[in-house]
Amino acid sequence: MPRPRIERRVKEPPRFQRFKPVGIPARLLERISLTLDEFEALRLADYNDFEHQVAAEEMGISRPTFTRLVDSARKKVAKAIVEGKEIFIMGGQVYFRNNIVKCVNCGTIIQTGFEENVSIVCPDCGGIDFINLAQQFGFGKFHRGRHRHGRR
Repeated sequence: MPRPRIERRVKEPPRFQRFKPVGIPARLLERISLTLDEFEALRLADYNDFEHQVAAEEMGISRPTFTRLVDSARKKVAKAIVEGKEIFIMGGQVYFRNNIVKCVNCGTIIQTGFEENVSIVCPDCGGIDFINLAQQFGFGKFHRGRHRHGRR
């Protein structure tokens, strides 16, 4: 029987959930799922250029586990690019340390915490209607302070 997976720390939800080849309707494409922890591994290793040990500590996992995650993510992304498949980021046992909201009016993206009853005003257009990007990832759990809370 395999050990239960521990929750992996993810800095914040991805700003975009889907990537696909231009000019082909998504309904005609095969989908490759990239988990949130695989996304975070790519972000840390390839975008931020962290060494595997440092990135593993950032996610709260072992270095071998991190290496397996980043290898799996790289293979999935390469397959999607070479074979023209849609990449869909979803799922995984994670919790976000921060959140991102997107202004409905102008699309400005703002990093926030998970505090309740926080009023945010868009610095670009003054709008008050936002899309909570963390809520798009219903499998994730969100971190506030020292306690983990599952919120939807």
